[in-house]
Amino acid sequence: MTLNEIVQKLISKFPDNILDSNPEGVEPFIKVAPSDIFDIIKFLKEDPEIDLSFLNLITGVDWNQDNRIEVVYHLSSVAFQSHKLAIHAFLDRKAPRIPSICGLYGAANWHERETYDLLGVEFEGHPDMRRMLLPDDWEGHPLRKDYQFPEEYHGIKWA
Repeated sequence: MTLNEIVQKLISKFPDNILDSNPEGVEPFIKVAPSDIFDIIKFLKEDPEIDLSFLNLITGVDWNQDNRIEVVYHLSSVAFQSHKLAIHAFLDRKAPRIPSICGLYGAANWHERETYDLLGVEFEGHPDMRRMLLPDDWEGHPLRKDYQFPEEYHGIKWA
C-alpha cells in the first residue's frame, strides 16, 4: 500500500476529520481535528494494511503568531518499512488540550509528559500527567514563545 493509498483510505473512513494532507513530501503528513486524534491513530495502528505500530515521537510547536500550538505524532511501521506518517493537530494556544494516546502506545506516556512539561499541552485521559523534566513547582512552560525565564528559583539567582 502506498502513502497515497493510506491517505485515501483515511479520508474515506474519516471524511470530515482529515483537514489536509501531503503524502508525497519528504515528511508525509496529515492534519486532523484534535478531538479525533485517538480514533485516527488507532485506525492507523490497527489496520493490517497500514500497521503504523511504532510511535517514533510526539512533539509540539508553539506557533505564537497563529495563536495555536501544534502537536505532531510521528508513526511508522515495522512490517512495512515504507509506511511512515506525521499526524499534525492544531490546538488553541490558550487551552491546549488533546486526547491521550497512552492506551495505544506505552511510549506515549513519556512523550506526552515531556510535551506537557515544556509546552503546557494537556493530554486528556493520561494516567500520570505531571512534569518530568522540571520541578513540580516550576511556573510556566519553557518552550512557549511567550515564556519569561525567571530571574531566580527558590532564592537562587541565575549566573
